[in-house]
Amino acid sequence: MTRANRILDPEPVADLAAYRALGGGRALELVDEVGAEAIIATVRDAGIRGRGGAGFPTGIKWATVAEFSHEERPTIVINAAEGEPGTFKDRAILRTNPYRTLEGALVAAKVMGSDEVVIAMKDGFEIERARLERAVAEFAPLVPGITIDIATGPASYLFGEETAMLEVLEGRPPFPRVTPPYRRGIEPGGETHSSSDVELTGDEETGGEAALVDNVETFANVPLAVVNGPEWFRSVGTEKSPGTIVCTVSGATERDGVGEFELGTPLAEVIRELGGHVREGANLLAVLNGVSNAPIRLEHLAVRLTYEDFAAIGSGLGSASFIVLSDQDSAVDAAAEVARFLAVESCGQCTACKGDAVAIAERLGAWHELARYDDENREAIAAALTTVTDGARCALATQTQTVVGALLAMAPATPVRVRRSLHIGPALDLVDEVLMVDDNERRKRPDWSMASSTTEIVEDGLEAWPAQLASDGTWRFSEEHGHEWVTRRTTSRAR
Repeated sequence: MTRANRILDPEPVADLAAYRALGGGRALELVDEVGAEAIIATVRDAGIRGRGGAGFPTGIKWATVAEFSHEERPTIVINAAEGEPGTFKDRAILRTNPYRTLEGALVAAKVMGSDEVVIAMKDGFEIERARLERAVAEFAPLVPGITIDIATGPASYLFGEETAMLEVLEGRPPFPRVTPPYRRGIEPGGETHSSSDVELTGDEETGGEAALVDNVETFANVPLAVVNGPEWFRSVGTEKSPGTIVCTVSGATERDGVGEFELGTPLAEVIRELGGHVREGANLLAVLNGVSNAPIRLEHLAVRLTYEDFAAIGSGLGSASFIVLSDQDSAVDAAAEVARFLAVESCGQCTACKGDAVAIAERLGAWHELARYDDENREAIAAALTTVTDGARCALATQTQTVVGALLAMAPATPVRVRRSLHIGPALDLVDEVLMVDDNERRKRPDWSMASSTTEIVEDGLEAWPAQLASDGTWRFSEEHGHEWVTRRTTSRAR
């Protein structure tokens, strides 16, 4: 068994005193003792990779932000806006021990000379917010001169995309930017405008303060690597994927769960440990890794949890959110659910991403409701899948192409309709070994308004795409739509 408890503590850490008794706070002290360059080198040599999905080397990211931060110091942003379907690992970490994540972000702030840390999370994460508010209040006296904010934003999937998150922190809708955060971060008091107007800045211009945005789990790894050193950090995992990863398993299993495993652990072992067996009377069909990477086929179930092994089978490790599909599901129904979710959540800045995704979802919705997965629909969907990524500025269109395309490739020529209530959407909570999915998400229309009752993805009541409704930063919805993009912030400062 290769379960671990590096990041996900076996028992909740009650307060800062309990965290310090475990050695917490030492990483902050080491920044002053060894200097910023040595800390960045440690993060790089440890091989920490981003746990938000892409797996980008954290040390390279930190060095790049430091290089582009000249006169203006970057804002440090903890991405806690967890919304990948099937994922609950960041909230599990924050509920158990928010102190380690917060310390990792404060280490980054001291390394970068930053005076502000922002924790960005979705409105509605009340348990996590309460834990963080206490942790922030306790940590603030230890870091005089650094402001720590908790900012809550919308339930939109794109809020978790780091450039869209920065847009929300500036008071705009979650529309991804062209410009990366190290070139243009948060611009306090800047002009209000649509993010679709943002152009790529020049080499010597940031267009506002740079920003370092990292995931909850990524920051939680930092204090451990800084205190124990790269060799200790690399004592588990593989050469290219060192350390551990926190996984979520849900779907057609006996139970749902979250757990931490050494990288290199076979996927089948993770599913068995967290989920048990496939539900009685069913057989495993495939495993979805959220909606970000191609599904893992049955023949690849022994794949090791590493970035390189998942890439080798044509998928990606992502946020390790494993949704198990059984033969009581249907690959076409699963494709319809993924297409619906991504079509609704697309912002519409890129014409093909929204238009083709909506068309794909509508045709797959017709299969789901009317069993019309005929040659005409099949050919139209195939054509739309080839063009959906045209001009895309973020990864969402590629997700539609990759995940929907792979699921449809798994379907038989005449697929069997199975009407188990598969629901792809963001997780609300994990209670009694059941991952609860947000049913309200099914009421969301492609214009991001909410229908009065649960509906399929149809254009009934569709006003326009979200990006078309935003003009100069003003969201032009009527009151019943209920959209508000100005974030609520709670600030703690050392006195």
